[in-house]
Amino acid sequence: MIKFMLKCFVLCSVLLFGVLFGMQQANHGLVKMKGYEDPKLSSAFEVKNDASGELEASVLGNTHNLEEKQQKLEDMEAFNFFSQLGKTFASFASAVITGLISFLAGMVESLFQ
Repeated sequence: MIKFMLKCFVLCSVLLFGVLFGMQQANHGLVKMKGYEDPKLSSAFEVKNDASGELEASVLGNTHNLEEKQQKLEDMEAFNFFSQLGKTFASFASAVITGLISFLAGMVESLFQ
């Protein structure tokens, strides 16, 4: 199962980069066909430093400030009821399974002594 998931992840990653590479090549083809640099034609994917030294990513012409987005995600401390409920259920299920396994191990150990 792990090998299958790894293969799927690698395949999806290769396909994603293939699509981005194809978009970049199409952009270069359009620039060559026009014969001049058009500022409206942007690259498919571009990462660069801005004037203040922060990283900026541009995906399909939309510019994103990476540090600003990361800081915004770190500052956001939203409470998700279903996430908390899932964590509680997972810890409860883990405790029950651990107790059941230790109980069964104790019974098997007492049978062999």
